[in-house]
Amino acid sequence: MVGGGYTGLSSALHLAEMGYDVVLLESARIGFGASGRNGGQLVNSYSRDIDVIERRYGPEAAKMLGGMMFEGGEIIRERIKRYQIDCDYRPGGLFVAMNHKQLEKLEEQKANWERYGNTQLEMLDASELKREVNSDRYVGALLDHSGGHIHPLNLAIGEANAIRLNGGRVFEQSAVTHIQHSSPAIVSTAKGKVTAKYVIVAGNAYLGDKLEPELAKSSMPCGTQVLTTEPLGEDLARSLIPKKLLCGRL
Repeated sequence: MVGGGYTGLSSALHLAEMGYDVVLLESARIGFGASGRNGGQLVNSYSRDIDVIERRYGPEAAKMLGGMMFEGGEIIRERIKRYQIDCDYRPGGLFVAMNHKQLEKLEEQKANWERYGNTQLEMLDASELKREVNSDRYVGALLDHSGGHIHPLNLAIGEANAIRLNGGRVFEQSAVTHIQHSSPAIVSTAKGKVTAKYVIVAGNAYLGDKLEPELAKSSMPCGTQVLTTEPLGEDLARSLIPKKLLCGRL
C-alpha cells in the first residue's frame, strides 16, 4: 500500500482483516495530507447530486454509486465502534435553509436521497431547528441522522493502529521512489524494498509526476476552506449548538 491517507488506510485495513499480509508505506506521517487536515464532515454526498449522476450515467450507475455513498459512512461508524477509535465522533448533520426556496430544495434532496436508500432523514421547521441551533436566521433544515463529524487526523491514526492490530505493518517516513511492474512487483524506498503480489497506489497529489505518470495525469486540484475562531468556551459553544451537530448548507 503506497500512501497513508484515507484511501490507503481503508484499503489496507480491509485487506488485513481478510488475512492478507499488508505493508503500508507513507512518505511523511499517517494522515499528513488532506486526510488529516480536512473539516471532518461525514456527509452522504458527492460533488454532484445523485440525480445528476442518474441523468448523465443512467439508473444502474446511480443506484450503485448511491449505495456506496451511504455505505461509506456506515463503514466509518462500524470501525470507530469495533476498534474504539477516539476521534470525537458526533452523529447527525444539519443542512440549514435561510429562506423557503432553499427549504424546498432540501425537501427535494430528502426525496432524492431516500430513493437511493438513506432512510434516516428528517425535516425540521424553524421552531424544531431552534432547539438544535440557537439562531433566528434559518427557516428550517434537513437533518441527516446518518451524517456527523469526526476529528479527521485521529480517525486516520486510529485506522493505522487497527491495521497493526490485524497483523499489518505500517512504515512512516518511507517515501516510495520506484515501483517495478513485475510479477511479483518490487516497491523501493531509500532504505529498502518490498516484494508484493499486489500494489495499491494511494498517494493522491503527493505522488508527483514521476512515480506513476499515468496516475498523475488523472489528478486534479479540489479546494476547500476551513474557518476557525478563537476558543469559544464550553458554555458558549453548547448554547449555540447544544448537541454539537454538524451544521452547514448544501
